[in-house]
Amino acid sequence: MKIGILLKEGPYNHQAADSAYQFIQAARKRGHEIESVFFYNDGVNNAANKAEPPQDDRNIYQRWSDLGAEGVNILVCVAAAKRRSINEEILIENATITGLGQLTDIAIRADRLVTFGD
Repeated sequence: MKIGILLKEGPYNHQAADSAYQFIQAARKRGHEIESVFFYNDGVNNAANKAEPPQDDRNIYQRWSDLGAEGVNILVCVAAAKRRSINEEILIENATITGLGQLTDIAIRADRLVTFGD
């Protein structure tokens, strides 16, 4: 099954980012394909490489970058990013800023679109 992910919450302030990541890992282990991960609303903060979590804490930003390095499309809504002062200079590696129309394309191509966050 091809799955698209929509993440609408930022890291560390809600469970959504962790839940989305864990869902992706479990789905991939079961043989499902992750079409793309689309960060929207406060979810774009997951792609901002401007924080340094403590060494004993999970690094959510690095998790997303590593997932991108493994071939999963990590996409960031340009309008939501601009509203939060996120640009290419502070974007995590392996992520791409794109338009909201890309989310529609993901929903069309994927068998399921799973949303995390409010």
